[in-house]
Amino acid sequence: MTRKSITTISAIAAAASMSVALPAANAADTIPKDQTVKNVVLVHGAFADGSGWKGVYDNLTKRGYRVNIVQNRLTSLADDVAATKRALERQDGPVILVGHSWGGTVITEAGIDGKVAGLVYVSALSPDAGETTAQQYEGFAPASEFVIETTMDGFGYVSPEKFKAGFAHDVSDADVVFMRDAQVPINMSAFGTKLENAAWRTKPSWAVIATEDKAFDQAMLIHMAERIGAKITKVSASHALFMTQPAVIADTIDKAAKSASVKKQ
Repeated sequence: MTRKSITTISAIAAAASMSVALPAANAADTIPKDQTVKNVVLVHGAFADGSGWKGVYDNLTKRGYRVNIVQNRLTSLADDVAATKRALERQDGPVILVGHSWGGTVITEAGIDGKVAGLVYVSALSPDAGETTAQQYEGFAPASEFVIETTMDGFGYVSPEKFKAGFAHDVSDADVVFMRDAQVPINMSAFGTKLENAAWRTKPSWAVIATEDKAFDQAMLIHMAERIGAKITKVSASHALFMTQPAVIADTIDKAAKSASVKKQ
């Protein structure tokens, strides 16, 4: 193949990619012109990374939302809060801040940012100021199917043998194997860090609870959501609902954005 042919093919490919992207740009019309909250920041939990939000991202961007995804280091609460604050700094207006699982702790601390108009907890933790994440489990049944194995340097992985049952029983076998082997471990000491702030005390909150979540006791999830005064949506799903229920989560985020927009007017 000649250099000219390669250049031509590259140009055609570039043009094709631009034409595919156009419909997403036109989708901004789906958000009312008077809606002030059009930005969303998604924060993943432990043992995963931001790519799990792809379905939610696609759903929201087609509606016209500007969506950014945080990539947590999972090395400490401070590091993950810093990563979230960097994402918030880049927003051009008010934001709905969303967290899954451990990401709930992160958005609780980071959500005091002035740009945050509302919080969405996706089967997520929500400690109060002065509390640790670990304290949220006290008084509730242990998650027997969600087994964490800790390395010598203090990082935790979900047990490979328990990963499907405990984390993602409604995900295909092929995807579960990939998720299991692509785990991002969390520094277990992060669960013992006390929060300095609790954004849910001053920001409106919503919660999506997976009714088949094996990482948390159902009573624990409901208790946390009710304590923060969240508007609750329940969905039949595993702890991996951030992947398996993108439409439900996107609908909740959309409701949060519309509600927060009305309050800002």
